[in-house]
Amino acid sequence: MPIAAPSRPFPSRFRGQRRLLAMLGMVLLAACGGGGGGGGSPGTATSNTGTTGTAPAGGTPAPVVLPAPVLSFSDTGVSVSDGLTFNGKWSVSSLLDGLGWEYSLDRGRTWIRGEGEGFEVAGDGRKTIWARSFDAFGNTSAIVMTACTLDTTAPMAPQVGTASAAMLPTLRIEGLEAMATWEYSVDEQLTWNPGRGTTLAFAGNAVRRVWTRQRDAAGNPSPAVATVIDDPAAGGWLEAAGMAMMPSALPLWSGTLVLHGEVSRPDTDFVRFEVPAGQRLRALRLVHYASPDLVAFYALQRGPVFDAGTDVQRMIAWKHLGPSDRSVNLLEAVDAQALGAGFFVLWVNQTGIDLTKYAIEIEIGVP
Repeated sequence: MPIAAPSRPFPSRFRGQRRLLAMLGMVLLAACGGGGGGGGSPGTATSNTGTTGTAPAGGTPAPVVLPAPVLSFSDTGVSVSDGLTFNGKWSVSSLLDGLGWEYSLDRGRTWIRGEGEGFEVAGDGRKTIWARSFDAFGNTSAIVMTACTLDTTAPMAPQVGTASAAMLPTLRIEGLEAMATWEYSVDEQLTWNPGRGTTLAFAGNAVRRVWTRQRDAAGNPSPAVATVIDDPAAGGWLEAAGMAMMPSALPLWSGTLVLHGEVSRPDTDFVRFEVPAGQRLRALRLVHYASPDLVAFYALQRGPVFDAGTDVQRMIAWKHLGPSDRSVNLLEAVDAQALGAGFFVLWVNQTGIDLTKYAIEIEIGVP
């Protein structure tokens, strides 16, 4: 009877590689729950069904599941979930050291090997980005995808008209694109503040000119427009009184007004304004502060005069004021019923010797 030849042993160099791949596949499968990205949020990719790699030729196939990369972009639009951005940079991060990544701009027909922590695309329009991980053996992860619209074109500058509403110099903002917002600067474009409504009034003696611009739906800023407002003949050019019992009085208005001035130890500002019937004081916001001394003081009292002295119990609101308070609504914690129709006096003070320039938004509107 013929004797069968002994079976050929599996080469030792492949046996070790086979065992390593099998162990790696078990570890990754347990750690990643099957691989691929999770559910998406705005700006974060979601996973598509991908491929499962195999072991090198010459061995029994072993499941290898690679974790998908994390693919994201910066949504710069007016809404953080509208998928609009002016930033063509996409970030890619791997969940496992040693893996490479690649991306596709044509739904997987061609793949581009990635380097570093991301890539950049150009050209305005709708973008669909795919990305996946790969290892040294040609295995690939599930595909993650993100879609957005890239818009890098700046809008036209807004149309800015000037008027004298209620004897106050007032800017009227027009010519905005659909879904665009506008903003203004009172410190020569060092900082920008969001505009509200379509008008902005001014009263004081510290701001010489105002810059305005619009931002389109993707967040692109337009060229800035400068408007001079320092006409001493205008009703809003105001040197605020330093007498608590005889504060300077502003004309009646509704909307947003920027009160601006300069204070120091011997020069304090007391300004009276009135909230019309059916409306309330909605906000006080510090929009500009310039001084070597980073601490000033403000207080607000109801009534036609400021007779509270230093008794904070008689003040609606008060605070040591400085750069850290920029853009914060100083009345956020005040009961809305205390901010209804009637007279108010705003006190701005600097107890130090340094000249301090300030600008405070006063917003009045319906409750």
